[in-house]
Amino acid sequence: MLKKLKKTQEQWGGSSDVIDHWLAKRQELIVAFCKLAYLQPSAAEVSIAELPSPTELQVFCQDLVDYISEGHFKIYDMVMNKWHATGFHATEEMDSTYGDIIETNEPLLSFTDKYSAIADDDDLEDLDHDLSEVGEVLEQRFNIEDYLIQLIADSLAVPPGA
Repeated sequence: MLKKLKKTQEQWGGSSDVIDHWLAKRQELIVAFCKLAYLQPSAAEVSIAELPSPTELQVFCQDLVDYISEGHFKIYDMVMNKWHATGFHATEEMDSTYGDIIETNEPLLSFTDKYSAIADDDDLEDLDHDLSEVGEVLEQRFNIEDYLIQLIADSLAVPPGA
């Protein structure tokens, strides 16, 4: 995920403050995910001491919710403000791509529902599997976001009517 982010930053970074902000938030989430996933014990070394603490899980869950909210509210609003300033309106392709991003919310929010209020004595038997699924959904989401970023960058580079 970090290598793909670096490529995306190299390709689209600096083209818009909106895109730069979006990619910075993505990087923060990826780092938080990697830290949490790194705490997982290997199959041969299952030990409670190696599992993430409830606080670590809660922090990641909050980061995940913040990222989803940021994309839905702040970043979308930033893009719309830029577009309105130039007379641009979202295309069907952009709306459809954004809809594909929204579809990734449910599995991510299900993870946060399951782990955001975890206690020290709660069973974390499914955490490894659940983190793996979250990683896959994030990868899918980031690929879709990259496509939307490309559409946004292209639209902002050429004002309507140009």
